[in-house]
Amino acid sequence: MRILLLTHAFNSLTQRLYAELAADGHELSVEFDIADSVTGEAVALFAPDLVLAPFLKRPVPESVWRRVPTLIVHPGIVGDRGPSALDHAVQQGLREWGVTVLQAEAEMDAGPVWAHAEFALRPGATKAGTYRNEVTAAALAAVRAALTHYPDWRAGRWQPRVQDYADPAVRGRPHAPMNQAERALDWAAMTSAEILARIRAADGFPGVLDSLFGQPCRLFDAHPGPRVAGAEPGTVIGRRHDALQVATRDGSVWIGHVQRPGHAHPFKLPAALAFADEAATLPERADATPAYPDIAYRESADGRIGYLAFEFYNGAMGSAQCGRLVAAVRAARRRPAKVLVLTGGHDFWSNGIHLGRIEAAASPADESWRNIQAMDDLCLALLETTDRLTVAALRGNAGAGGCFLALACDQVWARDGVVLNPHYKNMGNLYGSEYWTYLLPRRVGEAGAARLMGERLPLTARLAAERGLVDRVFGGDVAAFEAELERQAAALAAGDVDARIAAKAARRAADEAARPLAAYRAQELEMMRRNFYGFDPSYHVARYHFVMKTPHSWTPRHLARHREPGWRPAAEAAA
Repeated sequence: MRILLLTHAFNSLTQRLYAELAADGHELSVEFDIADSVTGEAVALFAPDLVLAPFLKRPVPESVWRRVPTLIVHPGIVGDRGPSALDHAVQQGLREWGVTVLQAEAEMDAGPVWAHAEFALRPGATKAGTYRNEVTAAALAAVRAALTHYPDWRAGRWQPRVQDYADPAVRGRPHAPMNQAERALDWAAMTSAEILARIRAADGFPGVLDSLFGQPCRLFDAHPGPRVAGAEPGTVIGRRHDALQVATRDGSVWIGHVQRPGHAHPFKLPAALAFADEAATLPERADATPAYPDIAYRESADGRIGYLAFEFYNGAMGSAQCGRLVAAVRAARRRPAKVLVLTGGHDFWSNGIHLGRIEAAASPADESWRNIQAMDDLCLALLETTDRLTVAALRGNAGAGGCFLALACDQVWARDGVVLNPHYKNMGNLYGSEYWTYLLPRRVGEAGAARLMGERLPLTARLAAERGLVDRVFGGDVAAFEAELERQAAALAAGDVDARIAAKAARRAADEAARPLAAYRAQELEMMRRNFYGFDPSYHVARYHFVMKTPHSWTPRHLARHREPGWRPAAEAAA
């Protein structure tokens, strides 16, 4: 089918649908929902069989859905309506939720149902994490089911199911947008669990409006903390790296990120950075248990496998985080384990440099330079680990420098459903570093590297494996991936590991003799210096709009195929 994806932004769900449906053989193009007239123009140009809307913030124009069948992907069970569907489910602690694919009509979320899929809600999961994982997987299943009905619907042999609230199978109900009064925190009266539920239900967007140090802010990225005797609920009592510890009536919570409306930097930032002056006087809770999650190392029972986990919010890695991870890699190398597995975060493996920190710096160019050097140091620490095998275990998505950080390992194992974006150019034509000019061609060849970097499109884990970027794909969800990861790592450690380590060291020595890693790094950084300090401000402009969440004013041409000069449908082009 020819499908036009109409979306507010090319977010994680839209990327997964784009990559999977393209792999299914559908002809796709993307249009950002900017204005009714622009949407109408896109429909006229692409002439789709169907419009699919995975992520919208306003209704589809009637001129479109009356002309072309238009399916909405709603993150709620059948009958649920409203923009805060997932917020309510997470805050209420529901055990099950779902995704509904319904036909666009005049009333939002009220059209007939083409397909739906349900899933279990993970206890303690954030709204954003649920959206990226369970919602995305269910949405893909529901969309595929809906598309199977299209031929029969067009022939008049099948009709979607009307949402009738008298039907006991329609369990959802309309919800008004959740406001801040419904999210409000009462630090003196609420338990840590109640506070965590509210912040997690607002994670990603819009956050919970509250205050720290007497200053208004929106709270994100919350985790349980220990009890601190004598602390008044609601007061900030400590810090752990970039997180702030706030006392509750029965313990404490860690707040990892905040947003300060009206501040000089009004975008989301690490909490201790956003309140840098106030945080500087707080005690560092280095021994707090449970501590704010960040970097952790453990070993298998037999000591043959080391697991290095790092959980960075949204996969963004600042200079200090990279430095601490380099230290963790070096510490792991002092252990006798012959296999080192880097597991990354639950939602993201890594997305490379921390654009928010860079935007907030006194000199964004200087901080960009420090951050990319720190990422390079981390990649180098892995590339120079020639005394053991290294595995990048991608539980979550990876983008830009995060993809090449994974390629710095000997093996890349990815969860089925992970999406990779192994390119940089979408961020203001950024050239990129992380030794990609060495790492990518050695896996896919020079032509393959040029294709990947030029396409600027998301890859499913399976397609990445076909292209040579990923070595193994398994596990449909994180729990299944982690269970299989233990088995795969044990098999690797039990095999001819010494011979493989020797071969790896020999190959690295040969590559170094042919062209030193320092030469790759110098060439990449010379190009990056132009991005950061040169006359073309594209990177700085793109970064600013990214962190400020500026609405799109046009759709990038590599996504909007229908706007390419001379575009024709695939069937016509083949003829």
